[in-house]
Amino acid sequence: MAAVREPMTPTDEATIATQLGRTPRGVAAVAWRCADGHPGVVVTEPRLPDGSPFPTTYYLTCPALTSATSTLEASGLMAEMTSRLAADAGLAAAYRRAHEAYLADRAQLGTVPEIEGVSAGGMPTRVKCLHVLLAHALAAGPGVNPLGDEVVALLQADQPCLARRG
Repeated sequence: MAAVREPMTPTDEATIATQLGRTPRGVAAVAWRCADGHPGVVVTEPRLPDGSPFPTTYYLTCPALTSATSTLEASGLMAEMTSRLAADAGLAAAYRRAHEAYLADRAQLGTVPEIEGVSAGGMPTRVKCLHVLLAHALAAGPGVNPLGDEVVALLQADQPCLARRG
């Protein structure tokens, strides 16, 4: 099942520009909103307006979640998750399915040969960016990206933006 995609309004674009500190590039839609209704995850075209391939389909824009996720990354969680992938065949299979779901969602936006088969965040064999995994989990909903769901669970109690996680 593809993630939800809402058209980006001019207000959304202004909010995203403020969140990122720059004009958003290649945004196709809003994939998830924070509890207050602001964009929290955007869908990015697989090729940016300047022609560059861009594999990160789901991009986290919420500053509070971005900061909290950076703290998790600094804690060594990515290495721990990567070790678990090597030791747990069930988790590895679920993570591979997340990779395939990510690729399928991106394919709906177009084909870019330079990034064919490449998802983001280290999928399907390692964890190299929790921001991507969180963005994917929020955009796709629970049960699609198991490690992204773990990041949601770790952040949920302390992050008001996640109060209405669906």
